[in-house]
Amino acid sequence: MARIACLDLDTFFVSVERLLDPSLVGRPVVIGGDPRGRGVVTSASYEVRAYGVRSGMSAWEASRLAPHAIFRPPRHGIYGEWAARVRTIAERRTPLVQTASIDEFFLDFRGCERLWALPTDATPEDTVLRVCTLIRGDVFAETGLPCSLGIGRTRSLAKMATGKAKPAGVWLVRPGQEEAFVRPLPVRKLPGLGPVAEAALAEAGIVTLGQLLDPPAEGEGSLAAAWAARLREAMEGEPPPLAPDRPAFREHDPRGATDGSISNERTFHADLADRRLVREQVRGLVERVAWRVRQREVLARTLTLKLRYADFHTITRGTTGPPTDDERRLLERATMLLDTAWTRPAPIRLVGIQLSNLVLPGPQLALPSSRRARPAPSRAIDAVRARFGYDAIRLGAALHAEPPGLGAAAGGLAGMRRTP
Repeated sequence: MARIACLDLDTFFVSVERLLDPSLVGRPVVIGGDPRGRGVVTSASYEVRAYGVRSGMSAWEASRLAPHAIFRPPRHGIYGEWAARVRTIAERRTPLVQTASIDEFFLDFRGCERLWALPTDATPEDTVLRVCTLIRGDVFAETGLPCSLGIGRTRSLAKMATGKAKPAGVWLVRPGQEEAFVRPLPVRKLPGLGPVAEAALAEAGIVTLGQLLDPPAEGEGSLAAAWAARLREAMEGEPPPLAPDRPAFREHDPRGATDGSISNERTFHADLADRRLVREQVRGLVERVAWRVRQREVLARTLTLKLRYADFHTITRGTTGPPTDDERRLLERATMLLDTAWTRPAPIRLVGIQLSNLVLPGPQLALPSSRRARPAPSRAIDAVRARFGYDAIRLGAALHAEPPGLGAAAGGLAGMRRTP
């Protein structure tokens, strides 16, 4: 049986800043952008979370909720060194350590239970629980960083257990207790289930994972049934060994991975009111996620558009259709969503595109977008990029010079958005 642990560094950026400046200990700290200008919250201490401040929130909104908070800009050049030290500590206990983000690691203990077992350990799970408790202590003793660990038979269970372990604890979901553990949790706690699906399930009266396991009788093809199957797999599935390590701060698209989602978004330095320019940015984002889904060698059923106005009002719109990896089909969906979602006479601050509900191509998917019959343009584009790099070839509209005021694309930084 797989035994996987999720190690999460609690309020990582805040914790590092406190090591460098002990005067911040115990005080409300926000790591992120300038509250008087652009930028978002990267990390928030527990003292300031009590006021509603969360990662991903605009720095301006955070300062409104907690005007007494201390704002510090992130120093990305130093955080990686601390994360690397934590990884080294984890590798002492298991050779299979995967970096999910700069402050989150997955540890696979399959085959290590007998190595670390003691006569006092009643079960292999007790061995892993004890070892994870030791890892937590070693991380704090050697780096000064607090961390939490969740343990379960799958990555999803381990990640959900980490939420129960916070702050600075260890939580084990024992075999046979998976359903009892997940039932009281909100549906959003299931990794991969985003705000669009959460809202749709809420409309059907499903707000907890327990309700999701007993969905109304809409039939096997219903949204609730699909997510219930995903949850059952998270509770009962036997996952493969962890994939090769993913680098922090970079897109990670392992071949054949259907868990989670693929997303890219762009924040503009200056708000855009020109629909043509916003459409071009959506085109570029669609091009990127389509390329990434092909790198995974999977297909996407669901496309979600994220739109944030200048006043920070944010909306998401999604559409589900036949599985595809073709940017032309995806762009049609994204453009339709943009035209129907942008209803307010206000400029746009941020756009994002997410692909989810990922599936493997197979004989049952006799589609022109499957990997066997990928459209010739996509094959040619991917071949050029494989040899000369992603930016060697772009869609025609994406080649237009970027207008002044556009920021750099934020690619695949889901691991950077922390949830408590």
